[in-house]
Amino acid sequence: MASKVPEPHGSLTFTRDIAPIVFRNCSPCHRPGGAGPFDLLSYDDVKTRGRLMVAVTQSRYMPPWQPEPGYGEFIGERRLGDEQIDMLQKWVAQGAPEGDPADLPGVPEWPTGWLLGPPDLIVTMPRPYMLAAEAGSAGKDVFRTFVLPVPLESMRYVRALELRPGNPKAVHHIVGGVDPTPRSRQRDQQDPTPGFDGMRSTQTARPPGGHILVWTPGKVPTEYAEGLAWGIREGTDLVLELHMQPSGRPEPVQPSVGLYFSDEAPTKTPFILILGSVAIDIPAGSKDHRVEDSYVLPVDVRVTSLYPHAHFLGKQMEVFARLPDGSRRWLLYIKDWDFNWQDDYLYAEPVSLPRGTELTMRYSYDNSADNVRNPHNPPRRVVYGPNSFDEMGEVWIQMLTRDQGDRATLQSDYRRKQLDLGIAGFRHSLDTKPQDAKTHLQLGQALYAQGKIEEAIRHYRQALDLQPSNAETHAYLANALMQQANPEEAIRHYSRALELKPDFVEAHLHAANSLMGLGRHAQAEGHYARVVELKGGHAFARYMQAMALIRLGRYQAARSRLEEGRRVVPEDIDITHALARLLAAAPDSSVRNGPLALQLLQKVFQAQPEVSFEHVETLAMAFAETGQFQRAVQMQQAMVEDVSRGGRPDLAQMLQENLGRYRRGEACRKPWKDDDPVFSPRPGEWAPLGSSSEANRRPRP
Repeated sequence: MASKVPEPHGSLTFTRDIAPIVFRNCSPCHRPGGAGPFDLLSYDDVKTRGRLMVAVTQSRYMPPWQPEPGYGEFIGERRLGDEQIDMLQKWVAQGAPEGDPADLPGVPEWPTGWLLGPPDLIVTMPRPYMLAAEAGSAGKDVFRTFVLPVPLESMRYVRALELRPGNPKAVHHIVGGVDPTPRSRQRDQQDPTPGFDGMRSTQTARPPGGHILVWTPGKVPTEYAEGLAWGIREGTDLVLELHMQPSGRPEPVQPSVGLYFSDEAPTKTPFILILGSVAIDIPAGSKDHRVEDSYVLPVDVRVTSLYPHAHFLGKQMEVFARLPDGSRRWLLYIKDWDFNWQDDYLYAEPVSLPRGTELTMRYSYDNSADNVRNPHNPPRRVVYGPNSFDEMGEVWIQMLTRDQGDRATLQSDYRRKQLDLGIAGFRHSLDTKPQDAKTHLQLGQALYAQGKIEEAIRHYRQALDLQPSNAETHAYLANALMQQANPEEAIRHYSRALELKPDFVEAHLHAANSLMGLGRHAQAEGHYARVVELKGGHAFARYMQAMALIRLGRYQAARSRLEEGRRVVPEDIDITHALARLLAAAPDSSVRNGPLALQLLQKVFQAQPEVSFEHVETLAMAFAETGQFQRAVQMQQAMVEDVSRGGRPDLAQMLQENLGRYRRGEACRKPWKDDDPVFSPRPGEWAPLGSSSEANRRPRP
């Protein structure tokens, strides 16, 4: 056996010097089942592609890591140092010697299954999408959104999540969100193949609980910090936006998501603040077109992660904070943005920023022929849009506030900025595309949210002139008309929306609310019944259907609906309380049941420590129904005194009526008075199904 020839002094070897670099930084993607197009696991693998590796590492194209050093420290950095890049170049120049096999570190092993262990629930796209061998155009990138229904029967709390692309050879990256409404699913059903084209194509899918969900090659999932789990309800869909790249042959793509649950509800909720522009308009040939946005924090925050986003023309990204003392703190700097390697970046340590700090993003774009990534040859004008050959510019900033009060302050203040930003962008879009019905609708929605009802109505009408068969536009116009006290026209537009889209849950719900406010209780009851039929767990619709039946004098039917509601949504306190009130004071003796009313009220008080005025009034009714008149008098008298001290003589006078009955030994025989406020939100309030907006909840007295 020939003895090993010693390496020349100072030479580099694969086994001793290069393998540790490759195994740590290259092999996680370049391995069987990984996202890389070839393996980098053996000496032969690396020697064969040595010159290519030198070229892509010296240009910093590989490993894919865009943030510049010294501008923020992030977890999982995939950056080679100058010394490592120089070592690889010298090794190749020396002939790429293998070295002593005894020096070779063990080849890493990667899990073959889920990286965090078996998930509590695996959600997989129902059927694969077949990516064509040659799809798309100008680079052949394909952008498509897929909807994955989550089979849950109750609220669960997610402590960790792992995205799996289903085919890492074909999937470049994934951005995920959740949609508590049926809209993404309905959009998916309109396309005969799985999913639908485009990015940011659904307005109702949002980051869950303030978390950014992104998959990129080599990303390792992590469990959320203590207290940062997020809730997901039954009926919710996961919405995944995939950037795919054809391989030259048909590729099946079927992503899946592993969910890991916690028994503990979150104690903290991150907030996602987005800086960006929707008024992007880049002239052909411009080499350095700039976009900037800023926001002054109204509270102290800790920034935990960033997700920057632009398309092919993006060139340079700067994100920094200007502190109240005038100093600047860098949050992110990308000198050479590459759309193909976008990622989200989690700070090694959260960045604390005091109230009064101004956050700024400043992006530049290269729309010249010199930009090798420019998809247009020759260059052409590019404006804002969700498609890959449009352009975008934004950064999502995840942050934590000191407490929920500060978070509410931040949310309220930031919403005003969002509306201003959106309105400016939609107006800009209409300057270039004045006949775009969708943009008129979106501008109308933003103006409506700002309380500019007349201007909103003008844009809704323009949207309908351009696209008269859009059910959603009819419904939004109806909401605005209700705000203008034009109920008859509003009802006509609700009706038209439902002619066009009979299962339009939100239109049924808001038409019912409006009819309830007009005193047309029978029609309202029919629409609430349809919402319950379409969305069985919708507590507000169940509650309101019972209220309509009570207004119609159908007390037995109202009791049945409320009892059914308690079985379907037992956690809903309003339904339990409404049933107790009906049992205590219904005019129909066959409906009343005082002892059961008291039992139900006990559950209400246990579930809701802050006792409301209305609950105490119902308890007095229940005491009277069971013959405990002295206790009823005591409670009613205390309420009369409380409201009198509070400066509400009108309410005190109303309460005196029942107080007189109880003193005479008479029970109340009407659960709600005819002149009580209608038990509904403001007639024109619009909120997507599943929203926590007041439009889906009963207002408190």
